[in-house]
Amino acid sequence: MPNKDESSQLIDIREDDLLALSAEVLDTLLRDHTTGKNIFWATHDYEALGSEYDYHSEILPHLITGERGMVIRPRVLKSKEEQTDRAKDMAEVFTPSWVCNAQNNLVDEAWFGRKDVFNVEDATNHTWKANPNKIEFPEKKTWKDYVRATRMEMACGEAPYLASRYDTTTGEPIPLEQRIGLLDRKLRVISENVDVSGEWLEWAQTAYKNTYGFEWQGDNLLLAREALLWTFIEYYQAKFGKAPLIKSINYIAYIISWNLWQMDGLKGVVPDSCHPEVEMVDLFSGEGREKPCQGCLDGGYYHHNGIYCMIRDWGVKDPLTGENNKKIRFIDLIKK
Repeated sequence: MPNKDESSQLIDIREDDLLALSAEVLDTLLRDHTTGKNIFWATHDYEALGSEYDYHSEILPHLITGERGMVIRPRVLKSKEEQTDRAKDMAEVFTPSWVCNAQNNLVDEAWFGRKDVFNVEDATNHTWKANPNKIEFPEKKTWKDYVRATRMEMACGEAPYLASRYDTTTGEPIPLEQRIGLLDRKLRVISENVDVSGEWLEWAQTAYKNTYGFEWQGDNLLLAREALLWTFIEYYQAKFGKAPLIKSINYIAYIISWNLWQMDGLKGVVPDSCHPEVEMVDLFSGEGREKPCQGCLDGGYYHHNGIYCMIRDWGVKDPLTGENNKKIRFIDLIKK
């Protein structure tokens, strides 16, 4: 069992390590494809560090590397006071991994039509034991269907339902063979059915293109994106005994930057992008009054004047370029 310092090193992906791996990787993980800028802090927690850390400022590489390389840390490594403040301010409460596992198991029970597919739970001790055998698929369903199945974690925080590198409440690292995330399960299935590196990479890309999540706070979103990227590297290394090529890492980072995005989940817009509008009253004086965003008054996803979040439809090709580059508003996927 690793001690606290060793556990910290295992679970905390340092931005300096990402920068050393590739400046492009870190830049990609910070990108916001809706605004064309970087994701922004969307929290007041770092404002004491200077104006570049205020609520609406973009998260830039030099703010989280070098001397500031320990600025962003997983919630479990923050002080109890910081955790309490974030719970009060943003209702940030992370789910224990055994609960994530139990709920993910329900998803798979519905998909497979049977219980205990990936692991067997011990509800009394809040633990589980992974199924050591190759996953078997029901009639008329294949492992490829499972990898293509769409999964999403809403208000994902550090994305414990998608990638379970560590327990977000205890800080304990979770061995690869015992991981329970929805993406972990897809990568396990790929590794059990594919032995050629190139084919494995193609199916891993498919798994990532069908795994989604959104989050309000920029620091959490970056931690989630990092966790998904590191998960890819760890599964590839476990399967092939070496690290993937940097171009493969870059492309997975690119997929992640689209599929995990910054959003106000109640409105479908970039957080705090709605704003009052000027309603003209007197044409001669030019004086007017402000009126609030209509969508904020109505509630729901429609009629907001904020910036609606865009995601990629990876399954639709541009007829001119042949690339899967169709962009759609997230809210357009929601039935009225």
